[in-house]
Order: sequence, then structure tokens, then C-alpha cells
Amino acid sequence: MTEEISPCTVGVAMSGGVDSTVAAAILLEQDFSVHGFFMQLPLPGLDEQIRKVQKVADRLNIPLHVVEMEEEFKKRIIAYFTDSYCQGRTPNPCVVCNQEIKFGLLTKAMLARGMDKTATGHYAGIRQVNGINGTALLRRGEDLTKDQSYFLCRLSMKQLQHTLFPLADHCKKDIFLRAQDLGFTQFGGDESQDVCFLVHQDLAAFLAQQGLKSMRGEIATEDGRVLGCHDGIWKYTVGQRRGLGIPDATPWYVIGLDAKSNRVIIGKNDALFQRELLLSDVQWQVELPIPWQGKVQLRSRHQAAEAEVIPVKNGNWRVRFQEPQRAVTPGQFAVLYQEDMVVGSGIIAS
Repeated sequence: MTEEISPCTVGVAMSGGVDSTVAAAILLEQDFSVHGFFMQLPLPGLDEQIRKVQKVADRLNIPLHVVEMEEEFKKRIIAYFTDSYCQGRTPNPCVVCNQEIKFGLLTKAMLARGMDKTATGHYAGIRQVNGINGTALLRRGEDLTKDQSYFLCRLSMKQLQHTLFPLADHCKKDIFLRAQDLGFTQFGGDESQDVCFLVHQDLAAFLAQQGLKSMRGEIATEDGRVLGCHDGIWKYTVGQRRGLGIPDATPWYVIGLDAKSNRVIIGKNDALFQRELLLSDVQWQVELPIPWQGKVQLRSRHQAAEAEVIPVKNGNWRVRFQEPQRAVTPGQFAVLYQEDMVVGSGIIAS
């Protein structure tokens, strides 16, 4: 008598959007036993969102579990977001949320409910790398215009071990077509690129709601010339042009934020380019020859550029680019790529 083998049970993080919907459908087609999981976060329109996800789950004929994470999201993501702006840094809440919430607390909840694997609708993949201790590394998605490996850069090997990315080798346009074939007609061709808790809300207004208060300070050039005033450095970010209110023959840009002196530093476009930066909290996924050479991506839509990464004092690392890069922004993540694989990441310190 042959023993019957039960299908692997997969928990899919579902938002009600096209990507997570089709990811769940692909896993069903591959004979996985699929459960949907929805993160209950402190977002506007939560009840309507839950109803939307439930309709998707019902149509796919899979169970849906709602996991309460409002307080943890406030403590881990909202607090990080507001504190960064107070310190004159520009945060990336999606990177931190993926590491701590979606692939952290949500994954724990999925495994506690008996899931064997977890999955999301991210456009990224996992590659087994021979010659690097048989390590599995995060890689870019096949659709480079939608690749989300940058936002997943802080995931650990342990987090990747039980993760599936069903959309890794799919293009976005094909996902919309697949959704239509499955009978889902509510998905349009557009999608939001906003931070989830800022949808339909101005950044400054949101930060004010979190308790950040206006604090008048100077807008000055690098050589100390005061050209204007501001009422909060948290309303600015490196590379910003609008809202300075300083007319000139050529535009001024924010080139730095000095939290200690409450000063916004401005300069011309040329001042936004630099060849070097300093990284803190660098996490390597594998052991590699040091100094390391490869491509470094400075933000989600930045074209990764050739650079050398070398250790310096206090556990920091210096990145030297072959060509100067524009608007290097403290607080953002720098992601290190070897070919299409994420081998490390760090936080831009200066």
C-alpha cells in the first residue's frame, strides 16, 4: 500500500491586489494547499480592504486568516518612520516592514497556523548558488521594470528558507492577463507606488499627526550663506527642489539636512553628485573577498552602479563609485548586487 503524500501547505500574504491574487492562483495550479493571510494594519479603509480580500479568497476557494498587527506596526514602522525624519534622514519603511512585519511577524503567524511555506506576490526570486557554500540568495525578478529585490534586501537566510515567490519569472503585463483569465475583472492597469499608510495623505500632514512640531530654522548654502527659512527639516529630503522659495537664475536643491543645527543645506545641481558614501549597519548575506566590487543600488528606482566597498572604522563601510551618483540620501538603503543577486545591504549614513 502506497502512503498518500499530503500537499505542501502555503500561507500567502494577500492584500486584495492583482499580484498576491495571482500568486495564490499559481500556487493552487501547482497543487499546493493554499491559505490566505491578511495583515490588519492601522490603515484607512481597513474594513473595506478586508471585505475586498475576502471576496478574492472566496473566489479562489481558499481560507483567509486576518492577523492583527496594528500595535506592532505602529511601534516598529511608524515610529521608525517619524524618528528618521526627526534626525534629518529619509527612511524606507517598506524595507523595514518586509524584514520585521511581513517576513517577520506575519511569517511567524503563518508557521504557527501550520503552514509549511510562506509566499508573497513580490517580483523577486531565490537562487541556489553553487560555490558559495550552497547558499540561497535573493535575486532580481525577471521583469526588471517591476523588480522588488531592493525592498527585500534585509531578509535573512532563515527568512528565505521557507519563502516562495510565485511571480519571480513573470512579467507584470502577463499577471494582469492571468487575472482576467481567472475571472478577476476589478484590477486595472495602474497600481499605487505610495507608502501604504500615506495613501491619499500628505507626508507633512501625516508627520504632524505623529507629533512632529514646526521648528523654525535656516536654509543656507554649504559656505554658510543664509538664503531663507524653514519650519521643520522633516519637510525636506536630499534632491528636493520644490518648496524652497528661493528664486535664482538656476534652481537650488536640498543637498543636506543638519538636524543638530536645524538647518537645511542647499546647493546647485552639481553639488548633488558624489563619488563616495558611508554605510552603517551593513549586513552581508555571504562571505565575499574584501574589498568587494560589484553594483550598488541607492534607492528603488536608481540604476545600480559599479562600486568598491571597503571596511572603515566603527564597523562602517565606505562605498566608492566609478562614476559620481546623484542625490545620495542618508537613511535610505544601499543594496549590493553580484550580477542579479543580493549579497549585502547597508544604511546610508553620510
